[in-house]
Amino acid sequence: MKYDFETILQVRDYECDIEGIVNNANYLHYAEHTRHLFLKERGLSFAEMHRKGVDAVVARMNLQYKAPLRCDDEFRSCLSVTKEGIKYVFHQDIYRLADNKLSFRANVELVCIVNGRLSDNEEYDRALLH
Repeated sequence: MKYDFETILQVRDYECDIEGIVNNANYLHYAEHTRHLFLKERGLSFAEMHRKGVDAVVARMNLQYKAPLRCDDEFRSCLSVTKEGIKYVFHQDIYRLADNKLSFRANVELVCIVNGRLSDNEEYDRALLH
């Protein structure tokens, strides 16, 4: 898959459960952090957009857990984005760097709420789809 954005992150010890693997909820944090870094790279700030009355919110997620990450693992978090109607669909993959094994895959659908109403937003379109 061709990605629009990639970043390298590292597992921190407190993100692991008693089994010594990353707790499943932390993959959502990794995916969200990657989306935020992507938006920042594209010149878009969630905080500034909120001040303008525009909020991008998660509407749906489809998650697949593949190969576990463990304490101190470095990983590559990647995403591509498409637009389907009013939804922005983020296709996100996380790869363990040591062996390039797919650890996590997600499709995350976001929608924009503009001044309290579901709506398209030109600023998000320009930032995400260029």
